[in-house]
Amino acid sequence: MTKKISLILAVVMLASSLILTGCGNKLPPQVDPIDDNYRTFYQIFVGSFSDSNGDGIGDLRGIINRFDYLNDGNINSGESLGVQGIWLSPIFSSPSYHKYDAKDYYQIDWRFGTEEDLKELIALCEERNVKLILDLAINHTSNQHDWFLKFKEARTGGDTENQYYDYYSCVTTEEKQGGIQYQKIAGIDCWYECNFDGAMPELNYDNPEVKAAMLDVAKYYLDLGVDGFRFDAVKYIYFGDTESSVEFWKWYMDELHKIDPDIYCVGECWSGETEIMDYYTAELNCFNFAMAQAEGVVATAAKGSSISKYTNYIESYQDKLLGKYPGGMIMPFLSNHDMDRIAGAFVTENNMKMAANLYILCSGSPVIYYGEEIGMRGSRGSESTDANRRLAMLWGNDDLIKDPVGTTYPASKQITTTVANQIEDEGSMYNYYCKLISIRHKYPAIPRGEYDSVNFGEKNLGGFKITYGDEIIGLFHNTSTEEMSYDLSKCAELDGITFSKIADCIGQGKAKLEGTILTVGPQTSVIVK
Repeated sequence: MTKKISLILAVVMLASSLILTGCGNKLPPQVDPIDDNYRTFYQIFVGSFSDSNGDGIGDLRGIINRFDYLNDGNINSGESLGVQGIWLSPIFSSPSYHKYDAKDYYQIDWRFGTEEDLKELIALCEERNVKLILDLAINHTSNQHDWFLKFKEARTGGDTENQYYDYYSCVTTEEKQGGIQYQKIAGIDCWYECNFDGAMPELNYDNPEVKAAMLDVAKYYLDLGVDGFRFDAVKYIYFGDTESSVEFWKWYMDELHKIDPDIYCVGECWSGETEIMDYYTAELNCFNFAMAQAEGVVATAAKGSSISKYTNYIESYQDKLLGKYPGGMIMPFLSNHDMDRIAGAFVTENNMKMAANLYILCSGSPVIYYGEEIGMRGSRGSESTDANRRLAMLWGNDDLIKDPVGTTYPASKQITTTVANQIEDEGSMYNYYCKLISIRHKYPAIPRGEYDSVNFGEKNLGGFKITYGDEIIGLFHNTSTEEMSYDLSKCAELDGITFSKIADCIGQGKAKLEGTILTVGPQTSVIVK
């Protein structure tokens, strides 16, 4: 039978909070915002991030060396991004540059370092209160994995008693189903399922031994000290059969919670909202794909479309996911390793900054793709390689990191600044992200609060009433290029609520509150109390 993935670690994000640039799924209010799972995450494509040994390939030691850039131990220092979580792309032994085809789940790929390096990184994360999650692709393996080699041998020899005979999903010619990709084993009538690539055979989760084996893999790394996982392609466990895939994830997540009740997991279900919500019932948070990419809810609003479309969507999505999983979160992001980098979607840097406001000042747990914070670009264009979306981090110093094999992205289209340049430039994208993340940290209600859309009847001015315990704050965005004002006393959705002060603002302008008249500068977000 065909199977495939779906651990969905959904992150219900609550919009809100901004500081002046140029200018809480209700959890109990007593929850320490530093110790729970409502965090700002940073996705690292390991081979493209930082090279420690001069071979041009990013590695775990490179991440350790750059840790002060991510989190220097004081999230309020202003000297680092201040992220509270790190998601590593697959680090297991693999024949590919991307490592989504594991050859051995128990070996760190030699290009990336050793298990001792991983242990050191885990210890550093623990010391600085940073969650570390590993990308775990359990739907498929490499065709060089020992399991698959033994599977092929058993099938070819007709050895039905062999432990590995039913390890992978396969059918006869007569049993093949439309919409599913297969590869034939030479010499016999056996077609194994491989929806991503012929070199990535898919495991058979009807086999209890396979389920137990993949649970052991997760347990091994949890015992080492990692905090959880990002599960690749969760809907492919039983591709085309959502009900069976969700049932698998319910079992898997239940077993993982027995090992670590505070485990942090997120699932990739690249589908519509209805299917995504099914995976929340497995107590798996899921990435919100509707918020991402050039035509997503966030980018569209940031470029000047109706702000109410964005705010109404966030309220509705949060309500739906909490109905499926009361402990769930929105997981907003703008782009990742499988998408064109989001900076290319905007004509101006100010639009990019506005988009950052909308998704980082939001409910749940936002995820920043490495290099986004400096405005890096990268896209497939007319090419058919994702390597163009996974380009080398632009450090601007002595790091010898190189682009992945197969990269064709023209250097002329890339930004001309680097991390080194931007750290020194107060008005840079990097320093904007530092301020924005710092503002998010200041207000526990932003990630944890209940979001109610507030519409002012203006195309580009609107936001949220956020309730967290006994606290109510306002988070409002002006996405236009002009200053805008509004009398809050005229808003029916704020009836009985009086805001008395500006707590923070961030954007291209300033903000002021005079009596009930709120004035917000262009492309600026404001938090009021």
